[in-house]
Amino acid sequence: MRAESAPVQAGEGQARVRPDGDGAPDRPDSTPDRPDGAPGRADGEPEAAPSVARPAAADPAAAAPVGPDTPTRGEPRPQAPTAPVSIRKPDPGDRPTPARAPAPTPERAHAHHTGEPLKGAKDGGRGKGDKGDADEPKNPGGGLLMGRPFGVPVYVAPSWFLVAALITWVFGGQLDRVLPELGNARYLVSLFFAVAFYASVLVHELAHTVAALRFKLPVRRIQLQFFGGVSEIEKESETPGREFVLAFVGPLLSLVLAGVFYVGMRAVEPGTVPGVLLAGLMISNLIVAAFNLLPGLPLDGGRMLRAVVWKITGKPMSGTIAAAWVGRALAISVLIGLPLLNQSGALGGETQDIGGMDTVTDALLAAILAAIIWTGAGNSLRMARLREHLPELRARALTRRAVPVETDTPLSEALRRANAAGARALVVVDTDGDPLSVVREAAIVGVPEHRRPWVTVGGLAQDITEGMRVPADLSGEELLDRLRATPATEYLVVETSGEIYGVLSAADVERAFVNAMARPS
Repeated sequence: MRAESAPVQAGEGQARVRPDGDGAPDRPDSTPDRPDGAPGRADGEPEAAPSVARPAAADPAAAAPVGPDTPTRGEPRPQAPTAPVSIRKPDPGDRPTPARAPAPTPERAHAHHTGEPLKGAKDGGRGKGDKGDADEPKNPGGGLLMGRPFGVPVYVAPSWFLVAALITWVFGGQLDRVLPELGNARYLVSLFFAVAFYASVLVHELAHTVAALRFKLPVRRIQLQFFGGVSEIEKESETPGREFVLAFVGPLLSLVLAGVFYVGMRAVEPGTVPGVLLAGLMISNLIVAAFNLLPGLPLDGGRMLRAVVWKITGKPMSGTIAAAWVGRALAISVLIGLPLLNQSGALGGETQDIGGMDTVTDALLAAILAAIIWTGAGNSLRMARLREHLPELRARALTRRAVPVETDTPLSEALRRANAAGARALVVVDTDGDPLSVVREAAIVGVPEHRRPWVTVGGLAQDITEGMRVPADLSGEELLDRLRATPATEYLVVETSGEIYGVLSAADVERAFVNAMARPS
């Protein structure tokens, strides 16, 4: 029922660009820009462009992308070229072929919570589609792979065994009152109930998965864990109608399962093991459906409310804000109301005395549920803000002007040419003008000034792979996907004709994103 993603995650949820790890260590910028915008010293000796600390790698379910180029503390603003730097005549055969973008950071994850059997169960969420082994997480939270229905990997987290043991113990105590003749065998029946209940949670998740795949939305994985299941959808629904359907199918399937279990319960003799199991599964699925229909993020009902507000206002962000704040109000209601309802017997249990062990257990359960809902609502807001600012990241605007140099050019001479041209990047080319590599900014900073006349640029450059050729027109999520596909510190930006436009620094992109996220929506 949680929507973040993941990412976006980042994400819901997030996606930081990871530069490659090799090269000389970065050091803080201490060299001011020259009046013409090129880095250099007053005495004419060119200086390397300032280095920016490399962003740390982020998990694909997580996180946040990379950021704007607003200068801070004397750090020079990345200078976008005014025109492409043509090194040679463009050849139609040299048109870059965009690399296949990997699955983005999971944008949302829906957590379905189980609660106490027969007293408080919950579930919600949606599924997501897997893109294949290459896009799967290498270590999905230590989970065990159980299968791939519809091509989506399903994992069971170690925390599931803890909650399964809890359900077995609680439901076993109820069986002892209803069927005392079972003796210790009641715990075997209770374990079967725990497995069957989580199978119902999985069906709920698969309903979201099938709907997402039907709408051609990639689904990363489903994970069964403590307090239910989590499914991760990597893309935002294109319309509010699809968003509503995607959220509603999960509770709908839970209601259908409750109906199936009710019919089965009517077909068996009451007071028997099958009758008690079917009654427990019916009630649990009703609670799962009802809980997830509550209109607050990250529950499915919150997704439905978001879709309605989105449809009315025409703004997905408005829907997210409304549903997230309702979700936070819901978290407070759960924190206060759930223990009171359990004490009063309104949830089907016996009336409890205040201050007993059951009161402590109910309060702890309510605190966990409230924390999950509150955190999920906050993550949904962050992911929505992230997606709103993603279009501000444009390769063309963030690209540094570059000058071509041959591999045996001394570093001091290359920097002199860069300063003269007002450029902030160096591209190593062969004798025909074909780009071979990009000189790493961190490597330049690591060369002492007195050694630069004897160090050639070829030894400081990183070979250009196909993934390091970035089309100048890329922006937003497509740009981040391309950078994540080939982690590096610098990328060669090219026009569709094959002309070199300049060099894009991962650090510039990160600063651009961070500054965009800092601005109010």
